Amino acid sequence: MNALELKDAMRSGKRVYGTMTVAPSPLWVSQIRRLNLDFVFIDTEHIPIDRAQIAWMCQSYRAMNVAPLVRVTSPDPFQATNLLDGGAVGIVVPYVETVEQVRVMRGAVKMRPLRGQFLQNIVDGKSELTGDLKPYIEKHNREHLLILNIESQPAIDALDEILEVSDIDAVLIGPHDLSCSLGIPEQYHHPKFEKAVYEIFRKARAKNIGAGVHFWAGLDQQVKWSQESEMNIIVHRADILNFVESMSKELQEIRTALGDEATSTDGSLNI
Repeated sequence: MNALELKDAMRSGKRVYGTMTVAPSPLWVSQIRRLNLDFVFIDTEHIPIDRAQIAWMCQSYRAMNVAPLVRVTSPDPFQATNLLDGGAVGIVVPYVETVEQVRVMRGAVKMRPLRGQFLQNIVDGKSELTGDLKPYIEKHNREHLLILNIESQPAIDALDEILEVSDIDAVLIGPHDLSCSLGIPEQYHHPKFEKAVYEIFRKARAKNIGAGVHFWAGLDQQVKWSQESEMNIIVHRADILNFVESMSKELQEIRTALGDEATSTDGSLNI
């Protein structure tokens, strides 16, 4: 999908599919295309990738009609605009907890090229876009997606207010951080965790905002959440996680067959 197709699908409730990727290899880009994904989720919060590499990845995926979404390291508007300049179609904002954070990131993603005090006044609600500027800004940013990571109890507590901010395209649950915030680390089947997940999905979809989760702990749970709620964004696993788990399993089998000492790893990756 291109940016506009992905935005329309997320907001309308159509199911879209993607995976996290951190590998900048040219061969990797061409191979991911074979998965028929709608988007890729490029992470810079936990994985060190420089700006030039990210730009190369984004431009390559866009050329293959796979929309590149990039997660910034923090709710930093300057970082967001840099990545959009490099070719990202969407910005994923990690660990959002306040309306103020969302407003600032909305200014960065949805109101370029406005800057400085002029932009700050609009973000703060002290002034509005008028005249020729309003349609210009809307057209200029129509292919930019704003996606919020909801990853904590404070974010859930503030969710109603957060979702009142204009121009949010989707919310994406970060399950590891959310489970830790709820006091039940990595207990993804826990009733408390599932209650939080369904609440986030329900409130987002009621506003015609896409809702999803980046998940790696089981296929059945992703299917269940999608069937029992309006979750419509599937971000399944990650290239680095698949590599670790697959290699661990196969090397273990070789060691066992040759009678060598076994090693152990849970293959977990908290992303």
